Amino acid sequence: MDEKTTIMESAPSTAAAPAAGGEPRPFLFLHGIARRFRQGDSTLDILKSAELAVWPGQSVALVAPSGAGKSTLLHIAGLLEQPDAGEVYIDSVATSNLTDHQRTRIRRTDIGFVYQFHHLLPEFSAVENVMMPQMIRGLKKSEARTRASELLSYLGLKDRLTHRPAELSGGEQQRVAIARAVANAPRILLADEPTGNLDQRTSERVFATMSQLVRASGLAAIIATHNLDIASQMDRRVTIREGTVVELG
Repeated sequence: MDEKTTIMESAPSTAAAPAAGGEPRPFLFLHGIARRFRQGDSTLDILKSAELAVWPGQSVALVAPSGAGKSTLLHIAGLLEQPDAGEVYIDSVATSNLTDHQRTRIRRTDIGFVYQFHHLLPEFSAVENVMMPQMIRGLKKSEARTRASELLSYLGLKDRLTHRPAELSGGEQQRVAIARAVANAPRILLADEPTGNLDQRTSERVFATMSQLVRASGLAAIIATHNLDIASQMDRRVTIREGTVVELG
């Protein structure tokens, strides 16, 4: 029995019911999510009964002003934060009662993160940065290097494998970060303003890279962005209004 089977079988019995009529179920489903923070004597409600479902191979743009709760929503979806109420379902499994160990394993195997800042390890080359999460998961060094090289080549960085982050452009660094995020073949990609520090042309190239990966691998993707041109190219667009997730046209 592998790690994922163990996690799924030990999950609480509150998993989501099958969709009516045998329709495919979302791989990621945020149900009734609430998140609040204390500010002195008052309480600030960031999310209130927020609902969001994302299906495999679907890209969702999360477009909202700063402070609306985009990062909070992504952190909850990625099991980095616990909601104050509601449930996060991953592959129809409720995650609220999982242990920290089980949540960590789901993050390691099923979820890839891309942030506004690439957070690459400066002393390692591009290929070594992409090898890291695979080796942490237990893959042999030779296998991790082969997969990392293939991923980076697929993303147009075949000639930059041995370059360290300081020797790469901003767009190249972010493409390395994307390769690192999908190195363990996750089924969910969460990106928080991944092109926020890039110029328009580079942003479009990086976004095209992510879109290509989503379509090719069947990822369920949520990408927070302020770039409306980029958002318009995704399958769906949502925003956060008064703590709830609202679909945009």
